[in-house]
Amino acid sequence: DCYPEAVSLVRRENQHRAKPGHGNDSVPAASTLNVAGRLDIDSSGLLVLTQNGSIARRLISPDSRVEKEYRGRVSGTLDAHTIAQLCHGLSLDGRVLRPARVTQHGAHQLMFILTEGRKRQIRRMCELVGLKVSNLTRTRIGGVALDRLPRGQWRYLESGEQF
Repeated sequence: DCYPEAVSLVRRENQHRAKPGHGNDSVPAASTLNVAGRLDIDSSGLLVLTQNGSIARRLISPDSRVEKEYRGRVSGTLDAHTIAQLCHGLSLDGRVLRPARVTQHGAHQLMFILTEGRKRQIRRMCELVGLKVSNLTRTRIGGVALDRLPRGQWRYLESGEQF
């Protein structure tokens, strides 16, 4: 499959506005935007594009503590022990992961709140405890939530939103 680069979606016709006439009419040039925290090709959800290098560094630095929230559909045995393992004590690539908040929402749904973003981290964490992720969506980064933003659309940050 061939997927478009996220910056190519930043066009006037893809701009989402909560209310008609609301927001900024300008469209930033794709060449000026940087992705601050990638998503795996088989994941979906909130992606931050920015012209501000300090915001990008704040979100993607290895020292970043900005929360990233994900909702995932999993298969396998979900019990208190499995969730406790996901929350604390797992290692990837020889490094212990920072503690995570993981809660169950329904029979096969988990919510993850991480403060780091290792490559394919949630999928790999789940594999370590015998779970398989079939769907994963990033729903929040810091104080910015995906909410009802339609897939493939973009918007400017609103007043009061921050990472």
